[in-house]
Amino acid sequence: MIRIVIADDHVLIREGIKKIVRSSKDIRIVGEACDIAETLHLVAQHIPDLIVLDIGLPGCEGLAGMSEVQGRFPDIPILILSMFPEERFAVQALKLGAAGYISKAMAAEELIKAIHRIFSAGTYVSQRVAELLASNCRKSIGGSLHHCLTERELQIVSLLGAGKQSKQIAAELSIGVSTVNTYRARIFAKMDLRSNAELIRYAVQHGLAD
Repeated sequence: MIRIVIADDHVLIREGIKKIVRSSKDIRIVGEACDIAETLHLVAQHIPDLIVLDIGLPGCEGLAGMSEVQGRFPDIPILILSMFPEERFAVQALKLGAAGYISKAMAAEELIKAIHRIFSAGTYVSQRVAELLASNCRKSIGGSLHHCLTERELQIVSLLGAGKQSKQIAAELSIGVSTVNTYRARIFAKMDLRSNAELIRYAVQHGLAD
């Protein structure tokens, strides 16, 4: 059973999410919040597998709400639900650590798929978001893909490039295996890679392997 907390200040949106989720027997909503304070309280109370978080909760500008939740619960993945199209915030959200990003216009089609994907693989990146990540990366670095990675992502690349498995990396960095897999999926999306073999080849070619 995938246990989730949903946070959105609009009752109709929360009701819509609940209606969508009811179609999947392996997902259960354990709490619903209308602001960040209530979100933090419910997450602390239930320790869910996933948080579905509105990007525009009251008192939180842009992705500030996500950062606040991450600061308290860094190991719980966050799926951003936004009224804005992917072009507006998706790349920034993923770079800051979101496990996925979907617009409210597409929520009915993508929500269940995104929840299952994040629960099983650590992250959800739609084809459109993957294209935006790759484009953003190439534009900012002129072809050197790894320069768009965060310090932690570069550390993961170094260890993966050395041929280490997720369990080994998790133990070395004192983080969960699911967290390692989340980083790996995000790295693949940012660098437009499709396999560990491609990542290892890139890491060796660019002197990144540990």
